[in-house]
Order: sequence, then C-alpha cells, then structure tokens
Amino acid sequence: MRRVVVRLKERSYPIDVGPGVLSTLGAVARAHLPAEAARVAVVSNPRVFALYGADAAATLRGAGFAVSHWLMGDGERFKSLRTAERCLHFLSGSKLERADAVVALGGGVVGDLAGFAASVYLRGVAFLQVPTTLLAQFDSSVGGKTGVNTRAGKNLVGAFHQPRAVVVDTDTLRTLPRRELTAGWCEALKQGAVGDRRLFERTRRFLERGPRREEEEESRQGSRLEEELAEIVAAQCAFKARIVAGDEREDLSRTDARSRRVLNFGHTVGHALEAVTNYRRFRHGEAVGHGMIAAAEISKRLGLLDVSELESLRGAVRAAGLRPAAGGLDVAAIVAAIGADKKAVGGSVRWVLLERIGRARVVDGREVPARVVRESIRAALGAR
Repeated sequence: MRRVVVRLKERSYPIDVGPGVLSTLGAVARAHLPAEAARVAVVSNPRVFALYGADAAATLRGAGFAVSHWLMGDGERFKSLRTAERCLHFLSGSKLERADAVVALGGGVVGDLAGFAASVYLRGVAFLQVPTTLLAQFDSSVGGKTGVNTRAGKNLVGAFHQPRAVVVDTDTLRTLPRRELTAGWCEALKQGAVGDRRLFERTRRFLERGPRREEEEESRQGSRLEEELAEIVAAQCAFKARIVAGDEREDLSRTDARSRRVLNFGHTVGHALEAVTNYRRFRHGEAVGHGMIAAAEISKRLGLLDVSELESLRGAVRAAGLRPAAGGLDVAAIVAAIGADKKAVGGSVRWVLLERIGRARVVDGREVPARVVRESIRAALGAR
C-alpha cells in the first residue's frame, strides 16, 4: 500500500492506494471518523455494488458500524438535483446523525453526488471516497469538489466538502470497461501536461508499452505491471494533492502555473462537448481528451506551444485509447456552450493553455480571438 496525504492542516486526510485495500475500509473509517460514529450509509450504483458492495459492507460492519446502502442510476445524467433529493431522503431514513458518515463507492458521478449530499445533510456530515474508476481514483475523489448538473450546465450546483479519507483499490480497475480506462488515462495525461513533464512521460510510456488488459491477465509480467499501475495512480494522486494543498478553493485571483485552475486544461471544450451531446456520447475523460487537443491547437496558433509539443500530446492521447468521434458536431453550438462555462470570470472564459508539456498558462478569453477558437476546434475535432 502507498499512502499520499492531502495536507490541509486540521482537515488533512490520507489517500491509500494499492491492490486489495478495500479490505481496510472499516479500519480507515474507524480511524478517521469521530469516536461517536455508529452508522455508515453507502451510496453506489447497481453495477459497482454488485461487484464490491458486499466486501465494503463487511469490512465496515467488522469495524462496528451499522451499514445501510442506496443505489443511484449509472451515468452522468443521474448526477442531478432530483437524484440528490432522493439520496437525502435515504440518509434521513437511515437515521444518520452528525457524527455518522456517508461512503461513496463508485466512479466520479457517485462520488460527486454522494459528497454533495453529505455536504448539505444536517449542514454537513463526514464522508469517505472509495473510487472504483481510474478517473475517480486520482482526480474527482481528491480535492473536495462535489456537485450536481442542472439544465443550465455541468456542476453549477455544488460545494467544497473534503473527504475524511480516500481508499483506492487498484484491483477494481480489472472490471472496468475499456472506455472507462481510456477516460481515466486522458485525465492522467492532463495532469502531467499542465504541471509535471516527468509524470506525463511516465504515464505515456506505460500506455505505449503496456499490454492490453486481457493479455496482462495471462502475462508473466502481470504482477509487475500491476505494481507499476499502483505506483502511477499514487503519483497522480500526489500531484493532485499538491495542487489542492496550495489552492484548495481555486482562488479566482490566481493565474499562476500552480493554481488549481490549471487542472481545467481540456475542460472548457470538454464540458461543451458533453453539453451539446446531452451527456450521452462521451465519458467525461473522453471529452477532456478531445478538449486538450483543442486547447493545445489554440496554444499553437497563439504562438505559445511548439508544434512538436502538440504532436507529443496527440500521440499520448491516442495511446490512451479510442474515443467517440467528435466530427460532425456544430462548431457554433460548441462555441455557444463554451460561453456558458461556469469558470467564466467577469463574463469572460478563462482558457488553460500550454507553453510546453509540463507548463500551463491561464489566459483571459478576451485575448483569444473567436476565429482562433473556431479554427482550433475544427482542426482538433473535425467539427463542421
């Protein structure tokens, strides 16, 4: 097991990473929840709970907790106020008190919604993250951002609510569909691209040389690859933890390369792609993969990024896996959705662009000509 700590003074918390660490969930919960905690409410979805729910409940009961569970729908469209209201009714029906806790068992959608419900129930109860998708394991489970989507846009309603602990069992990645792995690796490449070239190259090399999952299970090198996978996930968590510790609430006055805002690289176009396709065509990480190439195209056209760096990013994103095509989408609709980005300040979008792999720059949207945005989207996505 590898332990990474998110250092937020009295609200610091551990991230435990490794194969089989789900079995430690009860002990972790007992160590990081109030001594008075007696009940734990597990929020998950049917597929994940069928795979890991019994084990999670067993380890929690073994630590002396009364355990209840509730299952939400699987998919981004269920990350809504309506679902959150149903979750809150469940928490109330489970008789959770202020000392008790919520456990989010699943991917980013489950974690975001369960964390949001925990943040508002009884004006805030503790929660723990048990992410089961690659993307959630180093990204959405770390940093305390919770929220739901509305018709007006993605994550427009939410709260900062840090977990008490994060338990990352890399064995859960064995049951992930290929697309979920692709989505996660796109976000992993994003983190290296904006702030750590060595992490970017390490991740890219793993993707380029690693055998397919099916082959890995039969490979003599399987244990070594699993070890390397756990090390990369832990390194990704450590990178995110450093960013969060230095800028927990994404300070609007900061535009430096270590601000939390740089983690939005690829998200301006990525969120727009999700919106114009009603959250049904792309996994979040897949949309971010397209969005990174679009942002890098803008960077190149503004003279910030060398073409060789753009091609390096393209190659790494290709190595992450196939994504649904974005060609045929209407550029005007994408640009309109970009205009509704919740990260806008003073009515202007803030683009996260690249100076080089490992170095990001936050740029006021007024400094990026509309023509450059349209041309870059067409070049990156094949949109019309």
